[in-house]
Amino acid sequence: MTTRTVLVINSGSSSIKYQLIDPDAGESLASGIVERIGDVTGSITHKHAGEKTVIDEPVPDHGFGLAEVLRLFEEKGPSLTEANIVAVGHRVVQGGHYFSGPALIDDDVVARIEEFVPLGPLHNPAHLKGIEVGRELLADVPHVAVFDTAFFQDLPEEAARYGLNRKVADTYSIRRYGAHGTSHQFVSGEISKRLGREDLKQIVLHLGNGASVSAVVGGRAVETSMGLTPLEGLVMGGRTGDIDPAAVFHLSRVAGMSIDEIDHLFNRESGMKGLTGQQDMREVWRLVDAGDQNARDAIDVYIHRLLKYVGAYTAVMGGVDAITFTAGIGENDARVRAELCRRLSYLGVRIDAAANDARVSEPITISTPESSVVITVLPTNEELAIARQSVTLL
Repeated sequence: MTTRTVLVINSGSSSIKYQLIDPDAGESLASGIVERIGDVTGSITHKHAGEKTVIDEPVPDHGFGLAEVLRLFEEKGPSLTEANIVAVGHRVVQGGHYFSGPALIDDDVVARIEEFVPLGPLHNPAHLKGIEVGRELLADVPHVAVFDTAFFQDLPEEAARYGLNRKVADTYSIRRYGAHGTSHQFVSGEISKRLGREDLKQIVLHLGNGASVSAVVGGRAVETSMGLTPLEGLVMGGRTGDIDPAAVFHLSRVAGMSIDEIDHLFNRESGMKGLTGQQDMREVWRLVDAGDQNARDAIDVYIHRLLKYVGAYTAVMGGVDAITFTAGIGENDARVRAELCRRLSYLGVRIDAAANDARVSEPITISTPESSVVITVLPTNEELAIARQSVTLL
């Protein structure tokens, strides 16, 4: 069979991440990132066949950046004209209540994504730029949108609906949409394959700079921690996670802060950064080891929030068979895993300390045979998931 590929594009406000993927073999053939779009100094990094090409040059806009990426493919490989690209897959964070799966991009789909900009103001405009430029430069290939919210689109009503006035909620589309759904779907599906069971009660901990938890029963999401926006839920790199909404009223009335200032505070200057001054968990741990009490307290707040969600989701599902750690912190921070699992001993969780401490790039089970819950570290691969969803749709 002739190899077919999908070019996966994740367009951010000032960056474009990309990968050329063989969805059948599950392999990445090339990858890269365009950074600091619109700044005085920009950068493009392209990786292929063990070689890395870095170009430092101004990248005035997304169109210029993607054109340079296409040039690098032809100059450094692999040649896109010979790669048999069957689709371009675009990551889109917010698909609202409309998209429950991938969508073949046409003008109507673009209009829908624009419609959901108020629900994803930090992400959807950037995705739209990537889609516009991609459709222009790769006009003879189908383009597919894969939505972060799609996996959670059919959450049970009891989980999706807030206790907000029904008319207001429905008029302004206020409900739990979730995020990181592509990752949660991929990881939970891989765990089902590994354990050979489709009826699993799973908790997936996607722990990165942005972090979320999902409860998945029999392959269907029944709960997730992010809500109307990615602000709700866990303590994150720069986001508060759960906070009394009245804190907004309080800061407005007492501190005289504007809505935009509070938005920035909650989304950019809180979480681990607001608690410790450091957004990178590795730096937080260095502070802990140096005896910084604020950093130790911040770790405790972080673990406590995780513990609450695991306990709550175990109750929602009526038990738990498997818990999986994924994403940057989940895959690499053995201390976070160890501290959380120690506090889950009441569930019968037992982990192998040596397995937990090992640095691996492949999925690994870190629970012991006698553990009543299977604990796994599994690298997420949202790009592969986007590529597979794209070809499945086509």
